Amino acid sequence: MGLFDMFKSTSISSDELKELINSGAFLVDVRSPGEFASGSAKGAVNIPLDAVTRQLKKFKGKKQIVVFCRSGNRSSQAKQILESNGIENVTNGGTVDHVAQAQR
Repeated sequence: MGLFDMFKSTSISSDELKELINSGAFLVDVRSPGEFASGSAKGAVNIPLDAVTRQLKKFKGKKQIVVFCRSGNRSSQAKQILESNGIENVTNGGTVDHVAQAQR
């Protein structure tokens, strides 16, 4: 994976994201609890980036997972952490606004 390859996953289209959400994807906001408290996508759970490794059991067995944050950077890191731990069905949804907009 090249340096810029990790950012390609943030370019998921709204239609693709909407399809994942409509199929029941596990939505994970990897921002801080304070950021999450200020608003997130409907139905999302908050697992901050620094807790992802400790919370791997919450991701196991999920058919599809969409991670997102404020800018797409932390969600890109979360995707890499999950994939390095054998969880392959992860999509970087990019920003919380992108995910929330796809829910409309």
